[in-house]
Amino acid sequence: MQIQGHYELRFEAVREAFAALFDDPQERGAALCIQVGGETVVDLWSGTADKDGHEAWHSDTIANLFSCTKTFTAVTALQLVAEGKLQLDAPVARYWPEFAAAGKESVTLRQLLCHQAGLPALRELLAPEALYDWHTMVDALAAESPWWTPGTAHGYAAITYGWLVGELLRRADGRGPGESIVARVAKPLGLDFHVGLADEEFHRVAHIARGKGNVGDAAAQRLLQVTMREPTAMTTRAFTNPPSVLTSTNKPEWRRMQQPAANGHGNARSLAGFYAGLLDGSLLESEMLDELTREHSLGEDKTLLTRTRFGLGCMLDQPDVPNATYCLGPRAFGHPGAGGSIGFADPEHDVAFGFVTNTLGPYVLMDPRAQNLARVLATCL
Repeated sequence: MQIQGHYELRFEAVREAFAALFDDPQERGAALCIQVGGETVVDLWSGTADKDGHEAWHSDTIANLFSCTKTFTAVTALQLVAEGKLQLDAPVARYWPEFAAAGKESVTLRQLLCHQAGLPALRELLAPEALYDWHTMVDALAAESPWWTPGTAHGYAAITYGWLVGELLRRADGRGPGESIVARVAKPLGLDFHVGLADEEFHRVAHIARGKGNVGDAAAQRLLQVTMREPTAMTTRAFTNPPSVLTSTNKPEWRRMQQPAANGHGNARSLAGFYAGLLDGSLLESEMLDELTREHSLGEDKTLLTRTRFGLGCMLDQPDVPNATYCLGPRAFGHPGAGGSIGFADPEHDVAFGFVTNTLGPYVLMDPRAQNLARVLATCL
């Protein structure tokens, strides 16, 4: 497999580790970008991007980054907090009055961002097409009662996060949540990142497909068992309501929508560039960056059924938890996306890291492919 791009010679081991991914015949396409001290030291891509494996992954190929999108959304919300247009600890209902229904009158933006609001899922099953109707989804969440007392526990809001935080962005910033994120975060840094992709960009989007035969780790198997055996469980509803959540990735209507929990499209460069922008102060002042990266939630996750640790819209490193460490420094923060893509920063080493793949793995938190690349990177540093 031919590896495209460039790398600094002292990171040759990273290039070799990236090339080794393609020893697995199932690996279709991937890209890796690493910045150290704001300088790009690794920018590589390889493999295929289309459904049939005929079209090469190019320099400008982009992919659905799934939950990597969440930190972009959180940073946009924190910019609005810094401007006084939102408040972290004010009731959400101050900005969105309908949200006060069903015992949610005291839920705050902070609780939404750190997954403590008790709204990771909707109980009543919705039609598949509801996924693409913003008002249907936000109205359903405004009427929903929390699954636990807000602020007393945390459970990952895998998809509902996008409507919950996105509706606040929409109301505070006066434009679509994807438009707000791109204007505030992507465009100032020149990032090839989109939430609500224009049709003319579709030709360069990698087709996403699952790898076969890998059942993942214990956390992945636990989640799979619940979703298969308990159709009304909160965890199941979080990933399958509307039922189109898990089957829409390659559809035009998914690409077009502005769902800022899960449908950001970009490349490894845009992930690394975003985290470099957080490290150098381009996106947030230090006070807001401290809020983003300060521990807010820690422990057993009611949705993911494994131990998670969150700041505000980002996942914090757990060095002692094998499936939850970025494999660099203990202060690392970022966000994995379903199936293996990941972006993170390590302040200790001044590293910004982006890895993108269109071969979905089964893991719940960190994907071993990205973890191994980060481990090799650590040896080079």
